[in-house]
Amino acid sequence: MRSWIMALLSLATAGALAQTSVVALWPDGLPKLAAPAKPQARPQAGPERLEGERIGNVTEPTLTVYPASYDRPAGTAVIICPGGGYEFLSFTREGHQYAQWLSNLGVTAFVLKSRLSGYGHPAPLQDVLRAVRLVRSQAAKYGVAPDRIGVMGSSAGGHLAASASTLYDNPAGRAGDALDAVSARPDFAMLMYPVISMEAPVTHQGSRNALLGATPPQQLVELMSVQKQVTSSTPPTLLIHSQDDDVVPAENSIQYFQALTRAHVPAELYIFEHGGHGMAMRAGQGNASDWPRRAEEWLRARKLIVQ
Repeated sequence: MRSWIMALLSLATAGALAQTSVVALWPDGLPKLAAPAKPQARPQAGPERLEGERIGNVTEPTLTVYPASYDRPAGTAVIICPGGGYEFLSFTREGHQYAQWLSNLGVTAFVLKSRLSGYGHPAPLQDVLRAVRLVRSQAAKYGVAPDRIGVMGSSAGGHLAASASTLYDNPAGRAGDALDAVSARPDFAMLMYPVISMEAPVTHQGSRNALLGATPPQQLVELMSVQKQVTSSTPPTLLIHSQDDDVVPAENSIQYFQALTRAHVPAELYIFEHGGHGMAMRAGQGNASDWPRRAEEWLRARKLIVQ
């Protein structure tokens, strides 16, 4: 039953958990939201909520840092965006476990804790672009190359990672400080069963409502339907989805892959027959449980990890 996955996670946990550190994204205070999509939204009062492996009510965005395995550093970084419909963050299954896997491959991983529905757009975009800029500006500190910084996201986190890949120069993602001068363009992306479109019938309505509100203007819907924002400058992308995903239809990944192809952006798409939604790194999902091997092959082929 995919014992290699469990062995890998155990090995990674032993090497990474003790070394993690947490970095504040906005140590001087959150940036102003000049034109929020949800002007009625207000951060919920009270502390951050932890329910099982889920985190909600994020008001202090952070990066949890997992250094690369000391015996095989590749000089590559990945910023991980957990899923959760922009309502919560699946911080363990789609955050820490991915980070442990990447660390064992020699990749320095950063799990992003971003703002959610209490803020709405553009707060999550500000957070992910800030994360890219911060890691790039401190690449030497983390032992990574400034041109080997990628993003990875699952479900709504996949939408956020794809937003970083396409809207990295969008004015709404800027904070109005000196770090805005640092490029926020990721060098590559790995998208797991991502929400891509904000348009019916393929969108995940819960993610759309949480990010944009119940009645967003059409111009904003089109902007955040990120398949429409792909250009030749969008970074190389790996997409993983399941045909039987009844939460976020595989059409999301297909539309993004088609847009990448039209723009001549290097891309690979795997759609497994079984796996459902939220497969993360679980065993017992048929061929879908082998996706980490396909991702490792992709990273290796792009020379982002070494032997």
